[in-house]
Amino acid sequence: MTQPIAITMGDAAGIGPEITLKLLADPTLAHRPIVIGDADHLRLTARRLGLGLDVVTLATPSDATGAAGRVEVIAAGEPLGDVVLGEISAACGAAAFAYIRAAITLANAGAISAIVTAPIHKEALSAAGIPYPGHTEMLADFGGAGDTAMMLANDQLRVVLVTIHCALREAIDQISREAELSAIRLAHAAARSFGIAAPRVAVAGLNPHAGEGGLFGREEIEIIAPAIAEARGEGIDVTGPWAGDTVFMQARQGRFDVVVAQYHDQGLIPVKYLGIEEGVNITLGLPFVRTSPDHGTAFDIAAQGIADAGSMRVALNQALRLVDARTSSQETA
Repeated sequence: MTQPIAITMGDAAGIGPEITLKLLADPTLAHRPIVIGDADHLRLTARRLGLGLDVVTLATPSDATGAAGRVEVIAAGEPLGDVVLGEISAACGAAAFAYIRAAITLANAGAISAIVTAPIHKEALSAAGIPYPGHTEMLADFGGAGDTAMMLANDQLRVVLVTIHCALREAIDQISREAELSAIRLAHAAARSFGIAAPRVAVAGLNPHAGEGGLFGREEIEIIAPAIAEARGEGIDVTGPWAGDTVFMQARQGRFDVVVAQYHDQGLIPVKYLGIEEGVNITLGLPFVRTSPDHGTAFDIAAQGIADAGSMRVALNQALRLVDARTSSQETA
């Protein structure tokens, strides 16, 4: 891997800077990512945590040395100045957005090999006038991708969402044959990137009991099942629609390799219930790798210095595996 992985600092008022620094403080870290963010804030945070890290600013990612004890930063956004930890701030929201835009630009230019994003706060983004509810939507718009989807994965479950950050009523309206087919295709491709040669994809129904033959809704009959049939015609091993209250259990038991869920909470609750510290958010369909810890900004503990960097480590390790898989695939193509 010639280009470094970049971590975006996330919302400075949350735990993103803390877990990033705690990760980089590990002298045994095999790959030392650079950070895109505010060097002064990282320096103050390292001092507050007593980590003894040397925070330096780089002109370009190619200047990174990867040396232990250093935090190598690409500056982006306006200087933050004083940050009140644990409080929503328009300045922090605007800065977090700037870090993501800078990372996408570098990834599209091939200057970094992957992006690992620290958590952002949706209300801070809104306060700054940023019209995006989350990373996935930003990456879809600026990442040079076609169809994209959110995957949540841990060692026991892989889940891809048809709809993401919207009201439940809107999610139902957004479910279409095209959206289903896109999610199925991306789920199949993602499972193959995990080294599964012939992925078994399951699709969860929208309604209780997957509609019970139309008694509880007709989306399964009119939208979801036809999309599954079309995907099977393309050679994808996909089945369903399965009842949402049992399909994740079956996947965990090994019957399926990946589940396509219809809306945010349907898919994320099973993964997060198994342990937030082990879950990774992966954006599918991008021309570069992006992963993220499966937790938020944790404003309630942001000033306490007790945040666990375990999920950030898992996200970095997953990014490394995906980068290696893409490199191997390109070399054999």
